[in-house]
Amino acid sequence: MNQRFLPAGRLVTTISVVAVLAGCTTFSKDGGFNTVSGVASERLGKDAVVVKTEDDRNAVFTRTKELLAKPLTMDDAVQLALLNNRGLQASYGELGISEADLVQANRLPNPGFTFSRTHSSNDLSIGRTFSMGILSIFTLPLATRIESRRFEQTKLLTADAMLKVAADARRAYVTAVAAQQSVAYAEQVTDSAEAAAELAQRMQQAGNFSKLDYAREQAFYAESVAQLAKTRQESISSREKLTRVMGLWGSGTQYQLPERLPDLPKSRPELNDLEGFAMQNRLDIQAAKLQTQSVATSLGLTKATRFINALDVGILNNFETDKGHEHGYEISVEIPIFDWGGSKVARAQAIYLQSANRLAETAVNARSEVRESYAQYVTEYDVAKHYRDEVVPLRKTISDELMLRYNGMLASVFELLADSREQVGAVNSYIEALKNYWIAETDLQQAVGGRLPALSVAQSQSTPATQPASSSNSEGK
Repeated sequence: MNQRFLPAGRLVTTISVVAVLAGCTTFSKDGGFNTVSGVASERLGKDAVVVKTEDDRNAVFTRTKELLAKPLTMDDAVQLALLNNRGLQASYGELGISEADLVQANRLPNPGFTFSRTHSSNDLSIGRTFSMGILSIFTLPLATRIESRRFEQTKLLTADAMLKVAADARRAYVTAVAAQQSVAYAEQVTDSAEAAAELAQRMQQAGNFSKLDYAREQAFYAESVAQLAKTRQESISSREKLTRVMGLWGSGTQYQLPERLPDLPKSRPELNDLEGFAMQNRLDIQAAKLQTQSVATSLGLTKATRFINALDVGILNNFETDKGHEHGYEISVEIPIFDWGGSKVARAQAIYLQSANRLAETAVNARSEVRESYAQYVTEYDVAKHYRDEVVPLRKTISDELMLRYNGMLASVFELLADSREQVGAVNSYIEALKNYWIAETDLQQAVGGRLPALSVAQSQSTPATQPASSSNSEGK
């Protein structure tokens, strides 16, 4: 359809104005990574880096070497994971993909150009058409806003993935140190059992020990050897899990762990209104909110364009030998006879309801996770404190009293060795309780968004953790 009453220049001007109003989105300098690094600094006190160049790799290598030059702390393990975990680096690629989609959404559609030349014996016809999809131009601002929300959502989800890697590193570190510490005490039990078995053998040969008592000591020694082998394997497995989370290989796997876990805090800070704090602090909830907003915006777009399936505009410049030049424009619109767009709207509404329900599910689950994690945190602290303040000191008192009886020839050497094994068993139980506490604290931090409330943290730091002398002395025996 050719029209002559609207100048082509006016149409071009209208399209240009719409394009300018849409703005021009370009790639950012940080690629969206500032959100991730800001979360790492604010909530973990650590540096998150994205490795893109050889200089980045060299900087990570230097920092890694510095951290591995001394026995690792829990904070060191988290920092190494943020620097070297390859899965985390791969997740950072989602930022580039999402930003590329945002920039693409802001780009004008490529125009089309058609040229035709036909002739017959008497006539020559030349056609030139310049066309562009005008609907995509008019919807450009809205499409850009939708992709902008998706980019913000990707930033939050990527930062949340970083927090999960940090939590995995904390758990793996606690488990590895506890397993190594358990090996040391398992070796003490085995040494004690070996000494008892050897003494029982000598006494039986001298006729001063029954066959039953001898068999009991030998059986205990045999079981302790098997338990030691199992404990060593568990230590190797937990260490390798930590190595994987930190992304280390080669000489980097020869890192040194401390001999014992961090001490239990002297007091447990009171944590109030954790559910409300989690609702404001958790990144997955914030990302789900943005997702729902994006879907709602998309639904509005679907309603506005459901009757227009295609809309193209073109500028004509035709030449025919009998008519001369023709100028004008052409508009092509699909007529909604068979498809009125109802299915598109229904689909968009279903997606919106799905997104809204997923947001609600995320919030409900988050509240439940906070309550469960806090209950576990309180229980594990109380259990570890009970072992530290009650069980281990009592075992030491029993050991001291038994030693006095042994020196007074009122207790046998076998009673002394048996008590030593029981004392080590109590210390092992305390190690397990201490490990469970640190893991429970990590789970609680993750449940509320990667950090505990600032007031609670300040209270915890104002009362430094110390190990009671009775427990320390017991472990040294």
